[in-house]
Amino acid sequence: MFDSWPSTPPVTADAAPTWRPAFRRGAGSAAWKRAMDVTLAGLAFLFLLPAYLLIALAVVADSREPILFRQRRTGLDGKVFNILKFRSMTVTEDGDRIVHASRGDKRVTRVGAFIRATSLDELPQLLNVIRGDMSLVGPRPHALAHDAHYGALLSHYGARFTVRPGLTGLAQVQGLRGEIHQLSCMARRIDADVAYARDWSFRDDLLIIARTAPLLLKRVNAY
Repeated sequence: MFDSWPSTPPVTADAAPTWRPAFRRGAGSAAWKRAMDVTLAGLAFLFLLPAYLLIALAVVADSREPILFRQRRTGLDGKVFNILKFRSMTVTEDGDRIVHASRGDKRVTRVGAFIRATSLDELPQLLNVIRGDMSLVGPRPHALAHDAHYGALLSHYGARFTVRPGLTGLAQVQGLRGEIHQLSCMARRIDADVAYARDWSFRDDLLIIARTAPLLLKRVNAY
């Protein structure tokens, strides 16, 4: 599968930290990965039900708009699915042009600013994981408009679709998130996504999950 990847070097300005997998992928890694996804996502969803209710009430009280935000994203093997989030903006863009969120973005609601900074807006994606649209660990899925835009500029972009997109991923634990100032910002993320897609293992997924937990408390480049 990976032999078909383009050999053109990625377009980057500052290279992302080199990832050296701690473990090799075993024959049963895919089965273990899916079992972990369903088990942990299911348990987390049940445990967090009170939080879901509180966030939903806060979203409605703040803006009286739909609670959930749905947007088309690209998943495994290019299959399109609807990602779920708690709505954090006054807009629900899902067209040919979608503007990246930025610091001080006026589209972000008061409640939205908090749930985006703490990643609580992502909680409904546990349902995407349970349904098989996503995994706990994998490249973060982008809007279709961004896939088209960056896919035309970065020759290795499509390699990220050889695995399910994730709630967290290698790019996130390497600090590659936040505002997109120039092409190199996205290119560094794609470098990490492609490295993960090529070398992932079940046990490395566990390490990425462990590294994600403390990041949720730091609010780094999340707005």
